[in-house]
Amino acid sequence: MKHNQHLFFLFLFCFSLISCSSDDTSDPLNIPDDPIPLEAEFHENVSYGTLPEQVYDIYLPAGRSSENTKTLILIHGGFWTSGDKADLAEYVDMVEELLPEYAVVNMNYVLATASTPAFPNQFMDIDLLINSLTSLKEDLQIYPEFGLIGVSSGAHISLQYDYVYDTDDQVKMVCDVVGPTDFTDPFYTDQPGFENLTAYLVDETAYPDNTDYAVALSPVFHVSLVSSPTILFYGEDDTLVTPNNAYALETALNNMGIPNSLTLYPGGHGDWSDESFEDFKIKLKNFIQTNFEIL
Repeated sequence: MKHNQHLFFLFLFCFSLISCSSDDTSDPLNIPDDPIPLEAEFHENVSYGTLPEQVYDIYLPAGRSSENTKTLILIHGGFWTSGDKADLAEYVDMVEELLPEYAVVNMNYVLATASTPAFPNQFMDIDLLINSLTSLKEDLQIYPEFGLIGVSSGAHISLQYDYVYDTDDQVKMVCDVVGPTDFTDPFYTDQPGFENLTAYLVDETAYPDNTDYAVALSPVFHVSLVSSPTILFYGEDDTLVTPNNAYALETALNNMGIPNSLTLYPGGHGDWSDESFEDFKIKLKNFIQTNFEIL
């Protein structure tokens, strides 16, 4: 009987040790096993540089984390000399609705003037923005990989940045909506004042002597094996950026084996029917989910 009592008390003693050990190894910060997910946030006119135009709006989704929340960056058009991120408000709403798990950035960049050339400054604005977002990845709780969605001249800037300037390979996909891609096309070179326009837009001190700017600034000539998957949307009757731009880029991407998709819609420079725009949304969503999937 006494022997059984000893065994009983020994059992209680061991059980108490196990219980204490479990308590001692608990999280000293008292962090719950399932932390409360972050709520959605929206911030306007966040600076990414020192100039007034170097600002962006950012939508941060609920439940985001620095391990799996990727970011889509929207880049407006305006012939490199005008336009504003407000022009893409409809795109912001569209992306938030279609892809609510992604962060969305809508950026401004420094517009070209007689004293501030567009190139390469506007490409470097994207670089500056991506570097800023990357440095804030823990504060924002985003994973530092990005997709670019550009419209018109914003599409040209997006393509050129990915194909030439994204040396760290942080951009993983590009959406080109009616973007110029080949300035060697006679449609451009035969225009009166083409050389004057080039002189206005280009900082010649940033390029080697005797640079052929029509080639240097055309994304079709810079597609490589490391270019990102690219989806293209153009208008069949566009008189500003003709479908030749689409065909030339599609050919260059195919030659390098880069995943791509081209859609031509009835209509002009983005002024497409509601039916076409619905098709655009479906194709863009599928392309992003296939080529820029959440981790």
